[in-house]
Amino acid sequence: MIRLPRSLERYCVHIRHFSLILPLKILYSMIESKLAEALTKAVKILYQQVVQPEIFQIQKTRPEFEGDLTVVVFPLLRLSHKAPEPTANELGRWLTEQLDEVKAYNVIKGFLNLEINDAYWLSFFKTATEEKNFGFKPQQDEPPVVIEYSSPNTNKPLHLGHVRNNLLGWSVAEILKASGKKVFKVNLVNDRGIHICKSMLAWQKWGNGKTPENTGLKGDKLVGNFYVLFDKEYKKEIARLMEQGMDEKEAAQKAPLILEAKEMLVKWEVGDAEVRQLWKEMNSWVYAGFDMTYKHMGIDFDKIYYESETYLHGKVLVDEGLEKGVFYKKEDGSVWCDLTDEGLDKKLLLRADGTSVYMTQDLGTAQLRYNDFHPQKLIYVVGNEQNYHFEVLQRIFKKLGRSWSEGIYHLSYGMVELPNGKMKSREGTVVDADDLMEEMADTARRTSEKLGKFDDFTPEESFKLFEMIGLGALKYFILKVDPKKTMLFNPEESIDFNGNTGSFIQYTHARIRSVIRKAAAAGINAEKEDMSGLSLEKKEKSLIKLLYDFPQVINAAAEAYSPAQIANYCYELAKEYNQLYHDLSILKEANISKRALRLMLSDFTSQVLHSAMGMLGIQLPERM
Repeated sequence: MIRLPRSLERYCVHIRHFSLILPLKILYSMIESKLAEALTKAVKILYQQVVQPEIFQIQKTRPEFEGDLTVVVFPLLRLSHKAPEPTANELGRWLTEQLDEVKAYNVIKGFLNLEINDAYWLSFFKTATEEKNFGFKPQQDEPPVVIEYSSPNTNKPLHLGHVRNNLLGWSVAEILKASGKKVFKVNLVNDRGIHICKSMLAWQKWGNGKTPENTGLKGDKLVGNFYVLFDKEYKKEIARLMEQGMDEKEAAQKAPLILEAKEMLVKWEVGDAEVRQLWKEMNSWVYAGFDMTYKHMGIDFDKIYYESETYLHGKVLVDEGLEKGVFYKKEDGSVWCDLTDEGLDKKLLLRADGTSVYMTQDLGTAQLRYNDFHPQKLIYVVGNEQNYHFEVLQRIFKKLGRSWSEGIYHLSYGMVELPNGKMKSREGTVVDADDLMEEMADTARRTSEKLGKFDDFTPEESFKLFEMIGLGALKYFILKVDPKKTMLFNPEESIDFNGNTGSFIQYTHARIRSVIRKAAAAGINAEKEDMSGLSLEKKEKSLIKLLYDFPQVINAAAEAYSPAQIANYCYELAKEYNQLYHDLSILKEANISKRALRLMLSDFTSQVLHSAMGMLGIQLPERM
């Protein structure tokens, strides 16, 4: 079977140098498919061997060599019983004689480099421009994919870590849709537990009736402030107890504040009316705040689950596991699952006092989602510190006999770090998501004003544009990094109109739209012109070939759950267009057919950039 090479997975680093070896089933009416079929015939005729098209490795020709596509000859030597160069020359001659699309060939040390004629590239380009959604597959008739992201706690606002989570989850969902999957985007709100009680208790003690309305604060920020206040006062109590002779661990367990918070949690679990009412009210403040942040960020969900509901379903599964004998109960009443025979540990599922743990609610949530959607995949976008947790989740479901547990997938991603270290919610040292988005827009304004780029914009137009640039810079900077990598976020580096940034791509799109507007103002209608028979300039051909890659890039990004592959494709496409723009005349080109081609290439490039950046949640301006 032809395999997808690692070089394509590293597309974000060397997009023009990767070896593109794709299974035929995902080829997009591509020349590679025709070459593979022709090579099958060639091997039968030349070497009297019957093979399947999938055995041929066809990759992009390296830029330092002449050619468009390269056939790797070494695996074929067992069929030809000849050395690499004679085999490559025989196949090259056969292809040039039998296929109109192959213009010429050359052989470099067992690699057969093929030059595809301009007529093929022009034919592809004409067909692609006539498609409504080039690169996007229609939705396939198969079970859906459910992807969970965000998963906030209702004791604090969304922060920079949530930003990466939200952007990654939303973007992966959109890429999967583009690859033909039916996708449901879901959120699990962690709205119960000791951390929630800490904020509630602090508000009871020191809130003095504060609300979002009478303070002017977003509800999530108000509640988050009380979470920080609890930690501050809790530490004071620990220090006092240590002065009285307790060690730090004992002081942390016996501090009056933590004992009160635990008591409040027990009251919540048994449905105490007063505690539940306060919980509902404070959570409502937080949800209103979250909604504002999600809207600003451009994030949405098809369904929201709440831990306060799903943990009950988890308890039902715990009972099922006890009945089946796959879980066991200790003398203190706690319930466990023994996974030591699978190289893991013993996992707590229910505490001795009957209260649930994270695993309890995750079991209940997964079962609910299966019941709701019957998905082929349950994807969890969660940081890499939870790798073990999701391995255990899948193993427990296997023990419970759930065949669909094979579809559980943890999309693990690295943490976002800052130049001055990690964030800590309890100490109030996080980078608030709202503040970050506002700062990004302000950075866009300062950078733009310094460059004098938008002097002719009205204040309203400038505000919208700076928001678009700021958010685009933030999203692109985060999404261009492979999800598995820990990343260092530096806002100043993210807004640069010349580097590998969202701003550069946005500026390129605006440049293209300016060219199209000038053509329209001059009465030029490129679509009327006959471009058949044209000889392509090197830069024209390079741009067409990169546009040709778009469907394959979507497939590869979907397979890898990696928006980074889309982001870096956009950068390469914008860069390639800018090279054409600088090297070749467009509107002043004397040859009407060539002018038409370059205008249509410009327009189509902007369409592909719009589609690709849209999968990252990034808007592109019409002018800058």
